This record gives sequence, structure tokens and C-alpha cells, in this order.
Amino acid sequence: MERVSVAPITAGLGEYFELPTEEMYGEPFGIPTPDELLFISWFTGGEVFRSGATWRRGHGRIFYFRPGHETYPTYHDTNVQRVIHNAVYWARPTVRLRDDAPSAKALEPLPPDPRLLAATALTAGRQR
Repeated sequence: MERVSVAPITAGLGEYFELPTEEMYGEPFGIPTPDELLFISWFTGGEVFRSGATWRRGHGRIFYFRPGHETYPTYHDTNVQRVIHNAVYWARPTVRLRDDAPSAKALEPLPPDPRLLAATALTAGRQR
């Protein structure tokens, strides 16, 4: 996997890292144009894939990272763990918005929850 950009998510990585076995993904990949392209993967058959991309939407941050499949031990790779760690830190909230949602009374009563009724009956039975 080749790093194509220097960003907080790629901190602590070299110019590239290799995953010995990984599920192959290929282009075209129907995603919006990334704000930043961080990683490109290439596979033995010549396929190339955009493997790490970021977007900003309002106050939110989105990171897509391709490596990882239950068949292969990808998540145990030190570089993959570094990327995930960095990405979580990068995507954390940086703005705190006030919660000004109004509190309104229900328009109609809610029906009783049968799970709560059953739990209440069990509790009442134990107390006798």
C-alpha cells in the first residue's frame, strides 16, 4: 500500500507498507471525489485501488480505509493499527454544538412495552 499524502492519519508510517495477503478490490469505486487521497493499493494482477480517503461534511470528518477482511490477519498488522489509531483521533469531534432541541410532550400515550410488563411481573413474583 502506497502512502500518497502526508496527513495526520499517515503519521508514523513510511512511504509504503505491504500486507502479505489481502482481499483484492479494484476500480471503478463509486465514491464521491475525496477531499484527500491518502493511500493507493496495488495487487499482483495489476489492479489498483484507492484505499484511504477523507471527506469533511459540515463539522464531521469521514475516513475510508480499505484494508481488512476476516479471512486475513490484516488488523494485527502494526501499520494498519497505526492508521486506525490515527484516523480515530483525526475524526474525533472538534466542535461542540449546543443541544437546543425543544422538549415537547407526546401527542398521544405510548402503548405499554410488553418486555417491561413481563419484567415487572417477574420482579413482582420474586418479591412475594
